[in-house]
Amino acid sequence: MAAKPGIIPLRPLSLSDIFNGAVGYIRANPKATLGLTTVVVVITQALALILQLGPLLSMGKVGAQTGEELSTPAMLGSAASSATSGLTTALAGILLSGMLTVVVGRAVFGTKITVGEAWQRLRGRLWALIGFSAIEVLAVLVLVGVVVAVIAGVAVAGNGTAAVIVGIPLVLGLIAALVYLYTALSFAPAAVVLERKPVMAAIRRSFGLVRNHFWRIFGIRLLASVVAGVIAGAVAVPFSIAGQVFLLGADSSGPIILATTLTAIGGAIAQIIVAPFTAGVTVLLYTDTRIRAEAFDLVLQTGATAAPADTGAADDLWLTPGR
Repeated sequence: MAAKPGIIPLRPLSLSDIFNGAVGYIRANPKATLGLTTVVVVITQALALILQLGPLLSMGKVGAQTGEELSTPAMLGSAASSATSGLTTALAGILLSGMLTVVVGRAVFGTKITVGEAWQRLRGRLWALIGFSAIEVLAVLVLVGVVVAVIAGVAVAGNGTAAVIVGIPLVLGLIAALVYLYTALSFAPAAVVLERKPVMAAIRRSFGLVRNHFWRIFGIRLLASVVAGVIAGAVAVPFSIAGQVFLLGADSSGPIILATTLTAIGGAIAQIIVAPFTAGVTVLLYTDTRIRAEAFDLVLQTGATAAPADTGAADDLWLTPGR
């Protein structure tokens, strides 16, 4: 029987092993999972809410301006606030994902870690994580931009029918390319954090690990996303419905502010619940892929026996040979 010092047995993992482990590490260390997630999400959502309502509240015209009445300063302020909110949310997501990766890495050995210790482990890798995320976004924008430009060029040079004929296979190809990148880059963040690789090396590492396990990784990540989406929806929808009720017949800023706040609260609670689970599935899937590709379970078993459970010595076991 395989050793199980932490949240997973140290052998190739089944789907139930991965999902149970993703829940188990949350139960084993709630302060560094739910506690950390709550702090990050609440701060981010509060800031996003302030940025969303701030420009209009400052003019005392929430909900009062529509269509042509919406002034240029209000539009510019709203756009700037949305951009700032989006950037803040993205950075918070990167920070949260990185720290949860550290927590899962320790939980594999049955070792707890504090939020402060997780930050110390992540701090030196944070810029690499941000760099990877920027490259990922840029790649998506380039792919989408090329497809849109080609379709628009055909529409201008020819006609709408030609644009449709060319556009359909291009859009399908774009979807396939995005799905491939979504899967092939799955393990780059884990390689950055746990293996301490630079950005480009982490990307190559992810492609190498995924190459022979593409459909399994894609399927499990997709299933985890569906499960997380269902749970998040079940939590957030009642708050959204309550917000819509307050908006019925609203003729002042009060109900609009209350409705927006309720929606933000629902979104925050949903994210607090599903973010640790999603991060856990990704890291455990990365662990399972290394076990299948590199007999990494032997390394983990040796480390579980030899490394002191109350120190960070086990962290070095995630490093690849030659690092």
